[in-house]
Amino acid sequence: MMRLALLTALLSVSVSAFAARPFMTDDARLTTSGSCQLESWTRIYKDSTQKWALPACNPTGNFEVTLGGGHTKDKGEVSTNDYVLQGKSLFRELNTNDYGWGLAVGTVNHPSKVQGPNALGNTYAYVPLSISTLDDKVIYHTNLGWLRDKETRENQMTFGFGAEIQARDRVLAIAEVFGNNKERPYWQTGARYSVIPNLLQVDMTVGEKFNGLSSTRWISFGLRYIPDSIF
Repeated sequence: MMRLALLTALLSVSVSAFAARPFMTDDARLTTSGSCQLESWTRIYKDSTQKWALPACNPTGNFEVTLGGGHTKDKGEVSTNDYVLQGKSLFRELNTNDYGWGLAVGTVNHPSKVQGPNALGNTYAYVPLSISTLDDKVIYHTNLGWLRDKETRENQMTFGFGAEIQARDRVLAIAEVFGNNKERPYWQTGARYSVIPNLLQVDMTVGEKFNGLSSTRWISFGLRYIPDSIF
């Protein structure tokens, strides 16, 4: 549940992606207490393909830990890997027709192809805020955060704004804008379908940067597994 942070963290090392799938903008929710979840997806660009898996667990009730990674293959280039570690907690739980908010802190490592102690990446923090309206039929999410690029030692402001709309019983439509203060933002829209309600979901999205370049355009396919209890 951290894709905005992951995407903006990786913008400095590649034009890549990272909230329940398929959102990039994170939400003020946690993995079910005493359980874990798995979010995985493939994102396809004109000249590259990414594969991600982000397991997350909430053993204590109000502290979610995410540890996962991604694999990127560019045409004609050596493939690269990225590794993510994040902790997230809520100060106010999101309820129907109410709001919730919290704090997430994490790091992304993007090991260099050059040998030596040169792992590139970022450290980041952000505040997720979610607002429920119309008995949860429309829920808005917004993020505001900070990111520190380890290689350039630059600081960035990160942001995101999205909405999830209950189109049908098992279909959720999403739309969002996200990015940082250093360049043009990105947009994404798509839908999530509950194959098995409250357990297994699949999704598809399309998006691109607000510059019209085909190289920033993507299509993604994702899967989310959210069992009620594991521990």
